[in-house]
Amino acid sequence: MPKIIGETLAEHRHRTRESLFEALSHLLSRHTFDSLTMAKIAKEAGVGRTAVYNHFEDKEDLLLAFIAYETAQYSIHLRKALQNVEGPIQQLRVYIREYLILGTSYHLAPGTDLRHMVRHVTSQGLHSHATIVESILRDILKRAMTQKRIPEQNLTMLVHMINSCLAGKRLPDEPRSREFIIHSTQIFILRAIGVPARDVPTVDPSRFFGRYVPITEDPFQSLTGESSFNVTACPIHQTA
Repeated sequence: MPKIIGETLAEHRHRTRESLFEALSHLLSRHTFDSLTMAKIAKEAGVGRTAVYNHFEDKEDLLLAFIAYETAQYSIHLRKALQNVEGPIQQLRVYIREYLILGTSYHLAPGTDLRHMVRHVTSQGLHSHATIVESILRDILKRAMTQKRIPEQNLTMLVHMINSCLAGKRLPDEPRSREFIIHSTQIFILRAIGVPARDVPTVDPSRFFGRYVPITEDPFQSLTGESSFNVTACPIHQTA
């Protein structure tokens, strides 16, 4: 009989599912989804090999539940961050910041390659969860257009292009570099969707690095010649 984690069966079930989600997340940072098996996930989670099937039918069922859990947690955090923010342009700034900071902690929008590895019904489920977060961005953009802060344009394409700019970026640990990337990304996206340049002035690197940085210089380059700014795809997008 499997060991009960927690004081009640309900708590045991909740903790077991969370352990499986954490295990899947960790494995996806090193392996493709296609290469994973339920046995590997169960071992990583410290859950009995057969007990895992008491919670999920197969790894695609687990993936769907994982994405649903991640989406719900991310949406709650994002809505709280936007709760007292006035105006769609400032809300867009907050959305971009939160996406960059939290985006590497949550797996929200699986890429095309992953969808090709799962059944059609699972692929549809993955897409439906991604639209939950996208709806927050769509609402902000609609308000920006209604208030004439940006030109009217196709929302579907706009959401796709904004999220394409944000997806998969890993921010450096160094605070000044992180803030410079966040501010630069905010300016790039806001100008790209039509916010007037006068409302989104260019970011001055000296404000973050304490020195003049020529436009041709990599401000993240260390004395060893290595750059601390690496754009890495989210593990769930990996193809190899």
